[in-house]
Amino acid sequence: MKRHVLIVGAGIAGCCAAIALARAGWAVSLVEKQTAWQFQSSGIFVYSNGLAQFKALGIMDDMVATGFSIDDGRNVYLNADGSPLLETFYPGRFEGHRLVPILGIRRADMHRVLSAYLQQLDIEIALGCTVERIEHAPDSARALLSDGREVRCDLLLGADGIRSQVRKLLWPQVQPRYSGFGVWRSVHHRPPDLVDKIMMMAPGLRLGIMPISSQQLYLFGTVPEPEGAWYARDNWAALMQSRFSVFQGPAAQFLDSLNPQSEVLYTAVEEVLMPGPWHLGRVLLIGDAAHASTPFMGQGGAMAVQDAVVLGRLLGAEASVESALERFSAIRVPACRFVQDVSRQVGVSGAQTDPGEHAKILTAMRATAQQRVDDFYAQLERFSDHTTTGKTS
Repeated sequence: MKRHVLIVGAGIAGCCAAIALARAGWAVSLVEKQTAWQFQSSGIFVYSNGLAQFKALGIMDDMVATGFSIDDGRNVYLNADGSPLLETFYPGRFEGHRLVPILGIRRADMHRVLSAYLQQLDIEIALGCTVERIEHAPDSARALLSDGREVRCDLLLGADGIRSQVRKLLWPQVQPRYSGFGVWRSVHHRPPDLVDKIMMMAPGLRLGIMPISSQQLYLFGTVPEPEGAWYARDNWAALMQSRFSVFQGPAAQFLDSLNPQSEVLYTAVEEVLMPGPWHLGRVLLIGDAAHASTPFMGQGGAMAVQDAVVLGRLLGAEASVESALERFSAIRVPACRFVQDVSRQVGVSGAQTDPGEHAKILTAMRATAQQRVDDFYAQLERFSDHTTTGKTS
């Protein structure tokens, strides 16, 4: 008889875990609190380490075909006035595979690809449903769902994001921590000649431009925002325009075009810094529920997919679920904490508002940026090696 996993949350982590565990021979049930497949439709970019995880799931080619590839891995840095600052190149090889260095894709399009694979695998999905109570048994978990069902499963995965209901039920002491930043995003028509990932720098501000399809690109900007700040959605376009008005060059045309009908999204940036292990009995947290990160390294999605891939490998190979869960935390906790720490450091550096200090940071970037990129991905590769060698440090 197949072992059964109940996955709470159908974001990137939940969908990828469903695919990985179905392929590993598990019976999979997936519940999602939204009543329809509705996902924030701004963009996301995925570097080669994330694409290696999609490749392991057998879905990378569809992701690449759906998004926009930057085949040379070039990331152009500009000053606020649009003048050149520096360039870095992201690696196009990971885990021994030659891959697209940077892929931009709409979040909604990414989820269309994921949902198509869920359908192909005949994964049971219940929308408008979440978990209300969890009970432990020696070799299982029991969940009372909001639709009135009681489900017994060999494993329950909390993949329900930064506001995880599963985490709230079992680890109420772990709360999201505000980072001090807000992130603003907007979607625009892509001019044919805009084919690079662009990062623009100003004191206290960062603004990125990333193609996400043959027709579209998105802007993503980070700025310090007061904790608890709330902005009416009707004002988001004007506020984004105001926040980043210092940026000229390629960004100006997109900022100038913002209006009340524009596709704009604002999010306060929070982290989840949860010590390991990330499991209790037969319940495990993955993705943002366990390790939500700031966005400065563009690794949130990749870490969620890698959670799913590692879990699928361990549960496909291990006779003991308990042993697999122990190994999962030993492998993934240090890797995700590394990403969180580096991302936070980059965010703090970019938040420097003093012009003189900002100039010093840019000077240091010119000297060290490429080496930092290389070192970061080399460390991710070392962490990735642990998933197959069994090493945990």
